[in-house]
Amino acid sequence: MQSKTQKKGCSIGSQRNFSDYAILSLKGFCMGIADVIPGISGGTIAFILGIYEELIGAIRSFDSVFLKLVLQGKFQKAFCGVAWRFLFALLLGIAAAILLFSRMISWLLRDYPVLINAFFFGLILATIPIIVKIIKQWNKEKIVGLILSTVGTFYFVQMVPMATPETGWFVFLSGALAICAMILPGISGAFILLLLGKYQFILNAIHARDILTLIIFCLGIVFGILSFVRVLEWLFKRFHDMTIAILSGFVIGSLNKIWPWKNVLEFLTTDSGKIIVIKEVNILPSSFDGQFFFAFFLILLGYGTSFILHRFGRKDNGIQE
Repeated sequence: MQSKTQKKGCSIGSQRNFSDYAILSLKGFCMGIADVIPGISGGTIAFILGIYEELIGAIRSFDSVFLKLVLQGKFQKAFCGVAWRFLFALLLGIAAAILLFSRMISWLLRDYPVLINAFFFGLILATIPIIVKIIKQWNKEKIVGLILSTVGTFYFVQMVPMATPETGWFVFLSGALAICAMILPGISGAFILLLLGKYQFILNAIHARDILTLIIFCLGIVFGILSFVRVLEWLFKRFHDMTIAILSGFVIGSLNKIWPWKNVLEFLTTDSGKIIVIKEVNILPSSFDGQFFFAFFLILLGYGTSFILHRFGRKDNGIQE
C-alpha cells in the first residue's frame, strides 16, 4: 500500500487538492459520529473507509526530527515533513461531528438504544466480507490470528470495571492505554477508561479543573499515541496481512458490545446526570413488534452503508490497494 504521507521534502500532502481535503473531512465526520457511540471506535470507520494505514503513517510523521526542527525555530521546514494537512482535515471533520451530533446521539442512546445500536451493528457486520477482499492470500496462520483476536475481543468487551489506584503513574498509564484503544479498530477508548475505573475520575478532574491530573493524563495520551503508532507501522511493514487479520478480529469481536438487545445489570450516574452502563448482558428480542422490524431494517441499512463508505473510500486516489 502506498500512502501520500511519505516524506519527500515539502511535497508531503501536496498531491491533494481542496476537494480531496473536503472528502477527508467528510470521512473524519463519519469517524466523529462513531466516536460519540460508546463501544464504537473511530478507528473502525477509518478501517472501513480505507484510510487506517494512512492515519497511522500521518501520526507517525510527527517524530523526533519534527520536534528538533520546532525547537530550533525552523517551523516551515518542520511542517513540510509531516502530514499535518491530512490530520487537520480529518480532525476538523471529527470535531464537527462531535459538536453537531453529540447531543442527538446521547438522546438516541437514552431513548432509542436498540435502534441506534442496530444501525452500527449492521455497519460493523459488513466489515467481514470487506476484510476477506482486503487479504488476498489466506493461510492457517492468518485464520488462527483472526479467530483468536475475535474471541479475545468478544470476551474482553464483557469485562467488568475494576478498582484501580488514583496515583499519577496509573493516570498516565490510563491515558496511554485509552488512546491506544482509540487507534485500534473495534475497541473504544472510553470503554478502556471505564474498565480501568478512570472514566468518572477523569470527568471529575475536568469538572473540578484539576490541572495536574489532566496534564498527567494528557502526557499519557501523547506518549501512548506516539509510541503505539510506531509499533503499528512496524507491524504493517513486516506482517501486513497478519496485522490486518488480527485488527479485523478486533472489529468482529466488538459486535458483542454493540448487539442491539441488552439487559442492563449495573450502571452509574455521572455528576451531570449521564448514565454509564457498567455491566450488561445480550438478550434476544422480547417481542417481534414494530421496533424489532425497524431495528432489523436499520441493521440492513448499516450493512449497506458500510459498503457504500468502503467504495467511497477506495475512490480516494490517496490510497492504492
